[in-house]
Amino acid sequence: METSDNSPTDRFDRGPSGQLEKRETHLDPNATHSIPLSAHVKQAIDLYFAQMKDHDVANLYAIVMNEIEKPLLESALRHCGYNQTKAAKALGLSRSTLRKKLEQYGLS
Repeated sequence: METSDNSPTDRFDRGPSGQLEKRETHLDPNATHSIPLSAHVKQAIDLYFAQMKDHDVANLYAIVMNEIEKPLLESALRHCGYNQTKAAKALGLSRSTLRKKLEQYGLS
């Protein structure tokens, strides 16, 4: 995977050795101290398990994807002025995949 211009959407940078290294993805790219998005997700999942301690947990992957994917699609569309082609590119999806996902979540 190649890096581009170090925009907030990039997830890998070249380290001192020239190797690609994963970098932290923060909620606010302009903040001097912010918590990585992955930490928020982990905290929410840990809280879910704590709340479900007396129950069997099933289909967690689908639950998490449903909770994350719809607002991700909504935000990308809003950010791109509701232009599906631009939103698909921003998300790294084909336009047809984006359209299917929008339909799946009732966003079409």
